[in-house]
Amino acid sequence: MRATRLVSLLLLLQTRGQLTAAELAGTLEISVRTVHRDMESLAAAGVPVEALRGPTGGYRLAGGYRTRLTGLTADEAEALFAAGMTGPAAELGLGGELAAARLKLLAALPSELQERATRASRLFHLDTRGWFRAEDRVPHLPALSSAVWSGCRIRLRYREGRRVVQRTVDPLGLVLKGGAWYLIARRSAGMRVYRVSRVASVRALDDVFERPHGFELTEFWEEWSREFEQSRARVAVTVGVSEEVRRFLPGEPRIQDDGSAVLAFENLDAAYRELLRFGTDVEVLAPPELRARVAETGREIAALYAR
Repeated sequence: MRATRLVSLLLLLQTRGQLTAAELAGTLEISVRTVHRDMESLAAAGVPVEALRGPTGGYRLAGGYRTRLTGLTADEAEALFAAGMTGPAAELGLGGELAAARLKLLAALPSELQERATRASRLFHLDTRGWFRAEDRVPHLPALSSAVWSGCRIRLRYREGRRVVQRTVDPLGLVLKGGAWYLIARRSAGMRVYRVSRVASVRALDDVFERPHGFELTEFWEEWSREFEQSRARVAVTVGVSEEVRRFLPGEPRIQDDGSAVLAFENLDAAYRELLRFGTDVEVLAPPELRARVAETGREIAALYAR
């Protein structure tokens, strides 16, 4: 366990440069005291670790030192090949690069790990798309990815409803959520999230921007998505459903004492579309306007097939 931690410390310094003890402790979820002790161990083992004092101090590797340590455990090799996101990588324009990297990594592994890695890719597959949902078309995703990498300002033409607007933004990151890509960008008015499938065109500008101090993509996305979900209007729908069908209901139904289930939907139209597909397996009990709408649809279907 400690050996693994020492390797992680070494690789963190190698990939990120100078880091404080607090930053290392937070990343590895250990105490600052443990970091200091482990750094002493690395130095005793001959690793040229430098400890810089002062408010801008920290730890770093001296003289551009780089380790040739590339060993993987069997579990790590399996995880890497089981989680290869070939579809999203291809959308980003990196499909060929990912395939080449996987091939190089596979060739570098010992023979016993090669077998476990290739077996993992045969047994596990990651599909990020949702069921029964039209696939987003994202022809401008590679251009956005390039702008994110290079840190250059871009000019977007973006579809907002029936309008196409033009926006000049600083692209800060891309997020894949439920099969849909989102661009997180900064405008003069603040941070904004754009659905990539609604981007009509992208033009890279000559301006290079500085990323906001302290901005972390994962933290921003988690906070933004949580606020977005809470802000969506919700309606409660009560349905009668058998125990066999209950597990197929969308979301997280709240089961009441009488066996009925309460579901949350964005609006009544969404509830109508979702519940109608269950046919007679689900009975809408409330609200009355939704029950009446489903009943009317049932009568119309019956009349259509009675002809």
